[in-house]
Amino acid sequence: MLLVDQRGHGLSTRRPSDLSRSAFVEDIVEVMNVLAPGERCVLVGQSAGAHTAFLAAAAYPERVRGLVLLEGHAAGSSEPEDAAGLGRWFASWPTPFVDEAAAHEFLGDEAIVDAWIADLEHVDGGLAPRFDADVMQRTIEAVHEPRWEDWEQLQVPTLAVFAANGMFTRDEQDELIRRRPTTERVNLHGGSHDAHLDAFDEWIDVLTTWLARQAAT
Repeated sequence: MLLVDQRGHGLSTRRPSDLSRSAFVEDIVEVMNVLAPGERCVLVGQSAGAHTAFLAAAAYPERVRGLVLLEGHAAGSSEPEDAAGLGRWFASWPTPFVDEAAAHEFLGDEAIVDAWIADLEHVDGGLAPRFDADVMQRTIEAVHEPRWEDWEQLQVPTLAVFAANGMFTRDEQDELIRRRPTTERVNLHGGSHDAHLDAFDEWIDVLTTWLARQAAT
C-alpha cells in the first residue's frame, strides 16, 4: 500500500507551479511507475483525492485495476464561493499556533481537526500548516469543474462510498450512479465528509470487503 501526499499538501511540493487536474493525475502515475512498475493498481481516494483517482483511472486504464471513491464526485460545483470560502477559512487561521491546545481552541473538535493538527509543522513561534491557503483554493477550484466525460468513460471496477452525513445529497449520489450504472455504491450508516476519520471502522470494513472480492475475481 502506498500513501501519497498530493502536490500542495503535507510533505509534497508546497507551491507547485501547476495545479491543474492533469498535473495531479501525472503525479499518481509517476508514483506507480517508480514504486509499482508494470503493476495495475487499485486507486483509493477521499474527496479531492477521489477526484484525482478517478481521473487517473480514466486516463490510464491500463495501469488501474480498481477504483474506490469515498465522498468523491464528478459533478463539480457551479458556485465559485465554495472554493473561495474554503480559501478564506484556511487564510483566517491565526498561525503560528502557540501549541496544539491553541490550535484546537481555534479549529474545534471535529475529526478532521485532529488530522490537521497532527500535520502541523514546528516553525518559529509555534505550529503552522504545511500548506498555503491560496494553493488549496486553486486546487479546489479545479476540482469543482464538472468531469462527467471522464467519469462515464471509466473502464475499471469502481466502488463509490458515501457517508450518512456527507457532502452529497441523495439525488447527487443517484446521478453519479445513473451516469455510470456499473458503479457499485455503498452508503455508510455514519460519518461525515471525512468518514475515513469519523466512521473509520465502517469505512475500512467496506473497503477491505470490496478489495477482497476484487482480488478473488
